Amino acid sequence: MTYSSGRCAVITGAGSGIGRALALQLNRQGCALYISDINADTLQETVQQMERSDIACDHQTLDVADRQAMHAWAERIAAARGSVDIVINNAGVALGDRVDEMSYENLDWLMGINFWGVIQGSMAFLPLLKKAEQGHLVNISSLFGIIAAPTQSAYNAAKFGVRGFTESLRQEMKGSNVHVCCVHPGGIATNIARDSRGGDSASSPDDRDRQFRKFARTTPESAAAQILRAVEKKKPRLLLGTDAKIATFLSRLFPVRYPEIMRLDSMVKPDDNTTTAH
Repeated sequence: MTYSSGRCAVITGAGSGIGRALALQLNRQGCALYISDINADTLQETVQQMERSDIACDHQTLDVADRQAMHAWAERIAAARGSVDIVINNAGVALGDRVDEMSYENLDWLMGINFWGVIQGSMAFLPLLKKAEQGHLVNISSLFGIIAAPTQSAYNAAKFGVRGFTESLRQEMKGSNVHVCCVHPGGIATNIARDSRGGDSASSPDDRDRQFRKFARTTPESAAAQILRAVEKKKPRLLLGTDAKIATFLSRLFPVRYPEIMRLDSMVKPDDNTTTAH
């Protein structure tokens, strides 16, 4: 019997990637599920792939950026169960743009999902976790919640914000029944680049996906398994992938020079309007 057997978990962004892998593994382990995604079709695909039909799984099409919808979802689950054991705020999107070329529309879109979605998920479900014998709140940040990179200012802002919020909440929950974990994935082989906004308009979704997967060495299944082990062991932080561990080490050792050492400047195109002094 696994740790999650007989428990109940809530997962956002369960229509693909890490969220889907988490849902499928928890279903196999006998954990009841409440899962959501903004894409009804991919969410239904996740449900159809579940091996155990005897394990309850409720699915909800949901935009995590919608505060009212998030709290209404939590209230519906509270009315049905009273408490939940595990909440994983996983939903996320990507935006690659220079600050001087980025639109407020795209910035608001990313922050609504990657930052506010996590905050709202935490605040909506924390009362249900407090009522569990042992609650686990897992917020997905990123390697880019530890290091910054050009063209990732919006993503960095959201993921650094998630890290700060989660680390503060973890201290507030010390001594309570709620364990809080911040997860920092490196390159995970998901569709996040394919579905991203910004960047070179001539670059197709297939091009973005192909380029991203050159660096995405960790599978969603491996990431999900490590997250569930972190839940069982009550880890406060989880670095996913060798790339995340190396980059974190370099950022600690060289807090100013790590972008140069890691050649992060290769990620950005030159500014055609910038003049270079000779």
